[in-house]
Amino acid sequence: MSKNSLEEAHNNISDVIYQAVLNPHYDKEMIVRVCDLSKQNGFAGLCTCLSYLPIARERLGSKSTTKLISIIAFPFGFIPTFNKQKEAEYAIEQGAEELDLVPNYFALKEENIDSFAEEINQICELGIPVRVIIDANTLLNLSKLSIAINALIDAGAMGIQIGNGFGPYISKDQTNNVSKIVKNRCSIKAVGGIKTFDQAIDLIEAGSTYIGTSFGFEITQEQKRKE
Repeated sequence: MSKNSLEEAHNNISDVIYQAVLNPHYDKEMIVRVCDLSKQNGFAGLCTCLSYLPIARERLGSKSTTKLISIIAFPFGFIPTFNKQKEAEYAIEQGAEELDLVPNYFALKEENIDSFAEEINQICELGIPVRVIIDANTLLNLSKLSIAINALIDAGAMGIQIGNGFGPYISKDQTNNVSKIVKNRCSIKAVGGIKTFDQAIDLIEAGSTYIGTSFGFEITQEQKRKE
């Protein structure tokens, strides 16, 4: 468990929330609204897709404490490394401050760890922080999960995201397992089915550093009601 993250969450849950703006059916008005609310609530980050990046960057402005994060090769990573690199370069040009990268799951499945890590390293070398998305609902084997996490940390990733928002919600046990493997070597963002304040706190207590959710505003309002 991250003591600082837990203290921040209890004091102000906004400090550990990464608001997701990934609904493909949003119009510009909705994107602008979510950006404005994220900035007003002081969320730690706002995570969005390549198409929404220019709008989000302009709306958040240059002085916002809410970091702008772009997903890369989301959600399945089924594109060549060259294309992932081009996506990452475009995201950086558009003002992304961090990248959430879907890695080469096929290489991992085939136990080609060098290829898995090399791709991550290439993206990390572009110069901004990279968080690697690992779907804990798929990687149920703790040994393989450990190999993947150790490889991505060695490759230069500053963080890991557990889950991708598809399928079952992320559990305390899954988060705790990842935390034990990470051993404070990188940050952990839990994603998947997090809709309430109590869920968020449970996952922070289990070892997550940040919470990724589409329900950031609802969670912050719930904390205010509890207080």
